[in-house]
Amino acid sequence: MIPYLLRKLMYGLAVMLGVVFVVFFLFNILPVDPARMTQGQRADVQSLQAVRKEFGLDKPVPVQFAYYLNDLSPLGIHLNTADEQQRYGYVKLFPVSKSKVLALKWPYLRRSYQTRKDVASLLMEVIPNTLVLAAAAMIFAIIIGVFLGVASAVNKDTWIDKLAISFSTLGISAPSFFAGIIIAWIFGFVLSNYTHLNMSGSLYSYDPFKGEVITLKNLVLPVITLGLRPLAIIVQLTRNAMLDVLGQDYIRTAKAKGLSNRTIIYRHALKNAMNPVITAIANWFASLLAGSFFVEYIFGYNGLGKATVDALEMSDFPVVMGSILFIAFIFVVISILVDVIYVWIDPRVKLS
Repeated sequence: MIPYLLRKLMYGLAVMLGVVFVVFFLFNILPVDPARMTQGQRADVQSLQAVRKEFGLDKPVPVQFAYYLNDLSPLGIHLNTADEQQRYGYVKLFPVSKSKVLALKWPYLRRSYQTRKDVASLLMEVIPNTLVLAAAAMIFAIIIGVFLGVASAVNKDTWIDKLAISFSTLGISAPSFFAGIIIAWIFGFVLSNYTHLNMSGSLYSYDPFKGEVITLKNLVLPVITLGLRPLAIIVQLTRNAMLDVLGQDYIRTAKAKGLSNRTIIYRHALKNAMNPVITAIANWFASLLAGSFFVEYIFGYNGLGKATVDALEMSDFPVVMGSILFIAFIFVVISILVDVIYVWIDPRVKLS
């Protein structure tokens, strides 16, 4: 298992390096001057040059990329000064020259062009909100999706099966941003007197007497919107996998032994039908973080997606790049975890 994990980690590292390369050069070939965006169109030449020097934008692109890799790497070469150590929070390992040291640190995502705050700090303020939204949407999709998938397979070719398939097809066909607009308008505006739900709102809201409080009702519409597509996929995967498993010899043997349908379905069939479902769940959880961008923007939900779209509108590229790298990292980690879970659940899967 250890060599297998090390091999997967090397693959993951290669993927992250590829993402860093693409993201960096993508945002450096755009015809946008961040210094001009932060200082305004009437800024003088000296102010623009000072901003470019502050963020290292005055150097050639290959040099900027080398510095960016050094900032992101857990092992980096940095100046042996108090200011440098405070900025990066590094731990000295050993000197490489009179003024520089090899240091151990957390990846440094640099500072926002607009607020001058560390990107990591800005993202950590909104990431928990997005994780709560994604987890709630995934739980909603799993519970409803597995239930409908099992019900559809057990009642094949009945009205229950046809209804589940129709619902699944509709869910797959509707893009999240379109479904979000429709759901927000119907349940947050037209029927708001009955649902008591808002068209926009975040996980935390301000109460004049209690201060900042958790407002769970603001999660309802974004969770339904974000969970619709993974729910539809889970319904179809569960149905197909269950139909395949229910036709196996050991299921017929279990029926011949007189086991109840409930025991056969949930203890024997469902467990062996979960492999493709687990893959879909893992992949969709990572996708929900990316898919939450426009959903959060539509519902005014203060999360990673809304912060990224806002930063993109202001050409605050360090924030955008940091959020993309975070999502890519989540994809890689989840992919490795899925492979490990596969081996744990199904001993037939080889460590290759």
